[in-house]
Amino acid sequence: MKKIITLLIFTLALYSCKLTNQNDEETEGGKANTTVKDSTVVNDKDENGCLASAGYIWSKVNKECVKGFSGIQLNPISNPDNEDETLSAYVLFSEDAEKAEIFLPNDTTSMVLSRSAEGKPWVFKDWQLVPWKGYVLKKGTENKFAGDGEIGKKVTETDTEQ
Repeated sequence: MKKIITLLIFTLALYSCKLTNQNDEETEGGKANTTVKDSTVVNDKDENGCLASAGYIWSKVNKECVKGFSGIQLNPISNPDNEDETLSAYVLFSEDAEKAEIFLPNDTTSMVLSRSAEGKPWVFKDWQLVPWKGYVLKKGTENKFAGDGEIGKKVTETDTEQ
């Protein structure tokens, strides 16, 4: 009787190990199939490898992908209290501050302005970035954008009392 019970326990233990091993294999195969079925490959990288859907664009000055609304925000002169980031221009500077890259609204490319000396404006064709009470971006003699020189989005109103 002891031999039969021992044999029965041994058989059950061996059989349960086999079931556990099969379940592990099914789970691993199931995960692989689920991953393939549920994943979607999105390839919206630009020619420089920047992920456009995440808001990244290529910076010619910094030679890397940057967030589109990063840098110094310059609001349109016609709407200085603008809160719509898509209507603003953005400025990124090179490490030595000799070059300024301008990202204009509704434009997928940027332009790089250079300056001849510290304190002088950055210039490219008829565009100028003038350091005055922050920065003023001019096209010809017309002021187009201006900002206080602070990096990032400007918040003009808050929901909390101070």
